[in-house]
Amino acid sequence: MAETDKHEHLYDLVKDIKTAMLVTRGQNGSLHARPMSVADLKRDADAYFATSLDSPKIAEIEADPRAMITFQDGSQFAVITGKAHMVRDRAMIDKLWSEAWRVWFPEGKNDPSLCLIKLEAEEAEYWDTAGTRGLKYLFEGVKAVLQGTTPNTDEDQHAKVRL
Repeated sequence: MAETDKHEHLYDLVKDIKTAMLVTRGQNGSLHARPMSVADLKRDADAYFATSLDSPKIAEIEADPRAMITFQDGSQFAVITGKAHMVRDRAMIDKLWSEAWRVWFPEGKNDPSLCLIKLEAEEAEYWDTAGTRGLKYLFEGVKAVLQGTTPNTDEDQHAKVRL
């Protein structure tokens, strides 16, 4: 499978998933994960999330920008790693604004504490055993058990992607 095909497969796999786990490093170096609503996901796997300027996430990202987002939907999984940073671009905030965010930002899209986190994607990995891929994986799994080996997968089912 060509790298561009893997990029497309990754995007198709995660584009409709509305919540991802954002993982950053805490002040003591420990990993800190939390669910975040995906405000926008680009074809190149860059992602945006809304947050507050005073959120601990912002301090964590400023101390160490390495971050990861994980997606899961049934038997489809993806991890995207890269560097995160805060975005205060009011035009971008206006474009991505969702009324559902008003719970956290009572002043709406003009709330002074509202900012975005952008994850600039560098690498990704996906596992996709949905539909016919799942049947193929099941067949490979049964075959592996009978032969005393491990199942074979192809890049339709599992691949690492350079972004």
